[in-house]
Amino acid sequence: MPSRRDLIRMSDAESLEYLRGQCKTVLGTIDKDGMPHMVTLYYGVDPEGRIVISSFAKAQKVVNCERDPRATITVESGDTYHEIKSVMAQCNVEIIRDFEPMRAAMQHIRSANPRPHTEEAQKQIRASYAKRVVLRLTPYRFISWDHSKLEGKY
Repeated sequence: MPSRRDLIRMSDAESLEYLRGQCKTVLGTIDKDGMPHMVTLYYGVDPEGRIVISSFAKAQKVVNCERDPRATITVESGDTYHEIKSVMAQCNVEIIRDFEPMRAAMQHIRSANPRPHTEEAQKQIRASYAKRVVLRLTPYRFISWDHSKLEGKY
């Protein structure tokens, strides 16, 4: 008989599909003192299955990734125990500074975020490109759980 852990685990394909259906994550990077630096932000997933996050180039998360290119993201949903789904992805990080790949990544982030931007907000985003980078995270390990697979049985 499979363990309860095996029953709720998502495959890598299911994990990636779940990530594509969400838009907000907690990003963990490693601060200079070795402690986790955790921030909540919007993200997107590119066609290659990499997580893309936009940030100002001088932000602490970027500084941390320049020093140590490892990061973890966690995405979760569900309000009750039997609805909880979550994916944690351990990743290698690239910092993208070139305009064209950054613009493309921003489109993936934008398409994942259901909140409409006004034309003025879009102008402000375009104007900020010179100060921004994209963190492109390539997952090498997924850790996941989907309690809905238990079908309400605890």
